[in-house]
Amino acid sequence: MDRFNAAPDGAAEAALLACCGSRRWARRIAGHRPYPDLAALLAAAAEASYDLTSTDLTEALADESVVQHPPSGSQGPGTLAAHTALRAAHAAYESKFGHVFVLCLDGVPQEEVLGQVLASIRTRLGHQDEKEREVAADELRRVAQGRLAHLAATTPRGS
Repeated sequence: MDRFNAAPDGAAEAALLACCGSRRWARRIAGHRPYPDLAALLAAAAEASYDLTSTDLTEALADESVVQHPPSGSQGPGTLAAHTALRAAHAAYESKFGHVFVLCLDGVPQEEVLGQVLASIRTRLGHQDEKEREVAADELRRVAQGRLAHLAATTPRGS
């Protein structure tokens, strides 16, 4: 935490943008430093995530990228068909909602990742636009929390 708290504003904001692509979110988190501990940082990040405007959310979602490689741990009979289905589901999702599919997979065992992604994307394709933006925002918040915890634990000296 000390290294993150001591990082120059520009470096802290750049690192935070790797956690969530909203510039306003990153500036807000960086601007409230120092944080006494990881729990305080994560609480501030969650609060900032809940305050994302529609424009902020659009910016953050545009910054996310689709998984280019099949989820690891996905091998065996039917895997090729599952990956083909996954690519088609991602394309359908992006076509319907105009942004990439975001899903937090923290805590999901590797052997269950592919099935979890497929099930989630199929379910979420049934959402109306407003409901899906709410779900996507919540998933983005969860993803950002995991990335932020990792960032706080690994910020190199001198950053």
